[in-house]
Amino acid sequence: QVQLVESGGGSVQPGGSLRLSCVASGNIRRIDATYWYRQVQGKQRELVAKITSDGSTTYADSVTGRFTISRDNAGNTVYLQMNSLKPEDTAVYYCNLDGVVAGTTPLYKYWGQGTQVTVSS
Repeated sequence: QVQLVESGGGSVQPGGSLRLSCVASGNIRRIDATYWYRQVQGKQRELVAKITSDGSTTYADSVTGRFTISRDNAGNTVYLQMNSLKPEDTAVYYCNLDGVVAGTTPLYKYWGQGTQVTVSS
């Protein structure tokens, strides 16, 4: 079993900042990459940012320069610093992992409950 717990969401005005956290626990043997996705109700989940085990990062064009993904040394907690937030950033944000887990369910199949981010004046 794997648990992913996202937190840090909230309501902010345009131009504001939030820092999201994702804590992973359970029978995880190795994390190769961690992803932040977001989803607006009725739309497909969108990849926002990725960080690999060697620290390489990639971002969606829509958030480049505004969002920063990082992780702690143990690699089990990943953050998403979101600055200069826009109304179009409003969504539920989820983290997701790629790697090796004990058991038959692939690691990428696990999702947390998400954390709501609302950007509005």
